[in-house]
Amino acid sequence: MENTVENDGKTIGIIAYITLIGWVVAFIMNSSKKNEYANFHLRQMFGLVLLSIAISVLTMAVNLGLFGTILSVLLLVLWVVGFVGAIQGEKKLIPIIGENFQEWFQFIK
Repeated sequence: MENTVENDGKTIGIIAYITLIGWVVAFIMNSSKKNEYANFHLRQMFGLVLLSIAISVLTMAVNLGLFGTILSVLLLVLWVVGFVGAIQGEKKLIPIIGENFQEWFQFIK
């Protein structure tokens, strides 16, 4: 029974990293059976989505050029770190801002 809960949490964690639609699906899947592992990755990806939106809006509004591209590549690297952590079954914080995401998005339970 406990192994099934862990596997469900890992599956939800992985799905959360697959686009915004995947995040919504994972959130809905986690709403019936709360899983702390899934919650962890839902918060991490939610932060990355918001960061991505902010970078996109900022790039369009201010025309950041090369700096905007660098920020986008950095965001991709952070996403890969989170996704690999979910695949490996680890609660691995995204570097630099992952701890903040866990604090700021406590409403995702």
